[in-house]
Amino acid sequence: MARFWKSENRKSRSWRLTAALLLTGLLAAYIAGCGPESAKKGGAGGEPAKQQTELLISAAASLTDALNELKNVYERSHPAVKLTFNFGASGALQQQIEQGAPADLFLSAAVKNMQTLLDKQLIDENDQQAILRNELVVVVPKDDKGEWRAAADLAASKIKRIAVGIPESVPAGSYAKEALTAAKLWEVLEPKLVQAKDVRQVLSYVETGNADAGFVYKTDAMSSQKVKVAFTVDPSTYTPALYPAGVVKTTRHPELSRELFRFLQTKEAADIFSKYGFSPAAPGT
Repeated sequence: MARFWKSENRKSRSWRLTAALLLTGLLAAYIAGCGPESAKKGGAGGEPAKQQTELLISAAASLTDALNELKNVYERSHPAVKLTFNFGASGALQQQIEQGAPADLFLSAAVKNMQTLLDKQLIDENDQQAILRNELVVVVPKDDKGEWRAAADLAASKIKRIAVGIPESVPAGSYAKEALTAAKLWEVLEPKLVQAKDVRQVLSYVETGNADAGFVYKTDAMSSQKVKVAFTVDPSTYTPALYPAGVVKTTRHPELSRELFRFLQTKEAADIFSKYGFSPAAPGT
């Protein structure tokens, strides 16, 4: 009888140990199922979570502040889309696209850069449109006490360095050269000119005192507390500063890119751009 009791006792202990191990395994599996891997699969519902599609936008440096705000607005209403920006001089961005650099949309600060890509059939005529307009101004440090009225004032002896974007690649620099040439001042002021890789670098030169004045857009001047507008450049002396947007033909996400392109032309987007000093381009320009 004692041997039978001991045998049954051993069986009972063995069964309890097996049950405990089984319960531990089930608990571990449940915890693992609720962990990060489960979250990737959509959580408790078991439905796969939607993956974000990244759209890469090559955009003129002068659009930096406006597009960063627009990114937040757009991604909130389009959670499956992530916007990434490549900011720079329009001419440099144009060349990157020509050389095969990835881009879904191109936002240029000059029509000529967009036209080059149209001519090379890298952007379709039906997928591009001028959406914004800007103005060229000359800025000086905030504490400057000079009286400024026009470009001729830049010839004053106290002005040692004038920052300007590289005319061949920076639209604001090209516009500045046009305006100074029209006023017969380009050659006069050329010894004072300090060329910059984009309009934001021009602004930085004036902000830091590395230039006494600089040609930037009105929108750039509005973004800085360290400079002030000396004068607005006569708009009749340079090509209108229009900003076209276009879908790059090599995009891997044509429908999503066109959806963003259409959004850039909505009132919601226009209100954001207006906040930063941009004006809508006239229809058909």
